[in-house]
Amino acid sequence: MKLSQYGYDFTPEMLARYPADNRDESRLMVIDRAKDTVEHRQFKDIIEYFDEKDLFLFNDTKVFPARLYGNKEKTGAEIEIFLLRELNRELRLWDVLVDPARKIRIGNKLYFGDDDLLVAEVIDNTTSRGRTLRFLFDGSYEEFKEALFALGETPLPKWVREKVEPQDAERYQTIFAAKEGAVAAPTAGMHFSKHLLKRMEIKGIDSAFVTLHVGLGNFRTVDVEDLSKHKMDSEQFFVTEETAATVNAAKRDGRKVVAIGTTVMRTIETAVSTGGMIKASEGWTNKFIFAPYDFSVADAMVSNFHLPYSTQLMMVAAFGGYENVMKAYKIAKEEGYRFGTYGDAMLIL
Repeated sequence: MKLSQYGYDFTPEMLARYPADNRDESRLMVIDRAKDTVEHRQFKDIIEYFDEKDLFLFNDTKVFPARLYGNKEKTGAEIEIFLLRELNRELRLWDVLVDPARKIRIGNKLYFGDDDLLVAEVIDNTTSRGRTLRFLFDGSYEEFKEALFALGETPLPKWVREKVEPQDAERYQTIFAAKEGAVAAPTAGMHFSKHLLKRMEIKGIDSAFVTLHVGLGNFRTVDVEDLSKHKMDSEQFFVTEETAATVNAAKRDGRKVVAIGTTVMRTIETAVSTGGMIKASEGWTNKFIFAPYDFSVADAMVSNFHLPYSTQLMMVAAFGGYENVMKAYKIAKEEGYRFGTYGDAMLIL
């Protein structure tokens, strides 16, 4: 497969700028590969396609307020910092993106908040846009994190909407988010409401959680035609003993395993053993899934409608079948489905 095969006729009007009024009332396109059918439903209807003891696998990562605005010393120039990854807790070291990057040099001090609540010093230039900052803070680690997150803003992608609004703090997050560390939300999971989870429980559909801290690498442009030459950014993941046992039991019993989103799929395909079973593990994964690919664990998958040429679209097409998925995207456009982070969803059976 080549990069050029993942383009489609996209216009900005197809993007959802705001989430659905109710999480589980976004639209759901259901693709049944065996029956070669396409259905149009509401997301809350998803449980009609599954039986007792089928297993939904979620990503319980939690998005933190990763975008900060501040000023450069002396000149007072406005700068935007995007926190990517904490490197060292004791030394308060963080990998960040800086915009505009050209104005920032090693040794520069950056000031954030009223009365310069936080001050950071640039100690390394890692890439054309990336920097390593050391925050200069005398209080405890808990006080530092409180100050950092109080100044931070929900990192809603700017291609969704330039201005973050109060509702985004809650809606750009799954309701089961628990483990802080993501700078982007696992969007397929955002369609699940408390009411829908309760209905799943009543029907006897099981749930389990993996953790993958979503990074900005998800949105990095693929700039090579030969996909085998594209390198994904590494993301931290965790699969517990309990989750591994739950998934493996479902597989042994012949129950369906449903990956809720591309981040879950990447995690379980990283943690799978040669025998097709999941092993408890943690670490960093840069796994890039594109066709042709043999999936080992999931029987079904939920995903949003992704942008052209994106690695998420490539993974979904590998799972659902390239022709099936590209045809579904054409139908989605014709039927007025909403694309992107706050958009509608697809279920591939």
